[in-house]
Amino acid sequence: MSGLAAIGLLLTTATQFRLSGLPVGPGEAFLLLWIGASLIQQTYRSGSLLTPAFSWMLTFWAVFAVAESIGALTGYVIGYPHDSGLFLHDVMAYPLMAAFSCLSLAGPEAASRLNRTAWTLVTVGAACLVPMLAAGWGLTDLPFMSPWFGDRFRGWSNNPNQLAFLCALLVLITLHLADRATQWTSWVLAVLCFMPAYFVGRLTKTDTFTFAILAGAAVFPVIKIRFWFISARFGHVLRPRLAILAVIGLPLTLVAFSPFLMSVADDPQALAAGMMKNGGKEAKEESALRLQLWGEAFDRGVQSGLLGLGPGPHLPIPVSIIGARNQERDLDTGDHPAVNGLPNFEAHNTFLDLFTQGGLLAVLCFASLVATGAISSYRARLAGLVAIVTGLFMFALTDLIVREPIFWFGIALSLVACNSTARAGGLAGFTARRRAEPGPGAGQRGGLRSGFGRSSIR
Repeated sequence: MSGLAAIGLLLTTATQFRLSGLPVGPGEAFLLLWIGASLIQQTYRSGSLLTPAFSWMLTFWAVFAVAESIGALTGYVIGYPHDSGLFLHDVMAYPLMAAFSCLSLAGPEAASRLNRTAWTLVTVGAACLVPMLAAGWGLTDLPFMSPWFGDRFRGWSNNPNQLAFLCALLVLITLHLADRATQWTSWVLAVLCFMPAYFVGRLTKTDTFTFAILAGAAVFPVIKIRFWFISARFGHVLRPRLAILAVIGLPLTLVAFSPFLMSVADDPQALAAGMMKNGGKEAKEESALRLQLWGEAFDRGVQSGLLGLGPGPHLPIPVSIIGARNQERDLDTGDHPAVNGLPNFEAHNTFLDLFTQGGLLAVLCFASLVATGAISSYRARLAGLVAIVTGLFMFALTDLIVREPIFWFGIALSLVACNSTARAGGLAGFTARRRAEPGPGAGQRGGLRSGFGRSSIR
């Protein structure tokens, strides 16, 4: 089951493998198989499905469905034109994401199930990325795949940003797994899986990948050290734990920061330029275009009375993009909206795109879900999960990510942490903090130990 889910998550980004005319690709097909198998499994299992995490996710989708429905009715009443194909695309995508995310959190064993899926995801992901790298460097030839989009690596995806999002999550998940590893062999495996995901992500030349990794790498040690200061009385066990943090996080952090530190040289602006694709040459134009799209999306949401206009994109394609496509045909990745006179372009910001779809209610619903994941991870004292939510938030600022299954897997990992902090009373226990960590040598249940000591992955 974990292998089926992991393969589905990976292949949802393999958009080059999708056959034209089919409503789903290979990744979605694997996820549908996993959903069917999970439904059968949950039907015959004993016990309640209603864990705190499952309840939160179910509540989110119920409110989100109401928000999108109100938006669709608003658009219909005011006669707002929709691109019917993209409207139906979202109408089909959201129920699939709802089923996957809810079933991922169903049952009291959800934490161990997600942990197994995470390990399968990063190991199989690394096994897929290595031959992609070889194909990109001309060492081998992979059929049905064009790995480059100009000077940006895209692997099996049509758009380099799709591959970058996958790689960012793989990097941050390996950081979490390395942090929670109970044996040195598991830690070594996590580091080995980290390397191809990081280097492929850099080759995509996606700026958001860079910022997501930097944000996650910055948040992880800060949160980790704070937990240790809280739990280690007067720091008497802080020193060995700082050593453990160096062993776990320093190699990954140095690799992540090295391209930027090397670019500083004598120019104070070189660091910022080194963090962006093509040395930041396109940053000014892209920033102006994004601000234009974000302003139009905000206006659309306000004009709808803060109710939204329903599923699908609602912005006109910018004139600059139409002109660029006409001049350079190879700029089309194959999944861009057609120029048909309808408002079918996205704001490339999850909050603003949801604002145009489901209005203020959809935005608040999504923001509360992300905040709940971060709070749940923090209260469970899992710094790696906080880093994952931080990376997801960074991508939410530049892309619409609620249709990406890998996003829901990351959110599920963070939400399931609340299962370990909840009391037997159900949702009321979600707000309860974990007990203070026992001192060194304590072995009773509830203690959180770092490094390669005995500790369960929550």
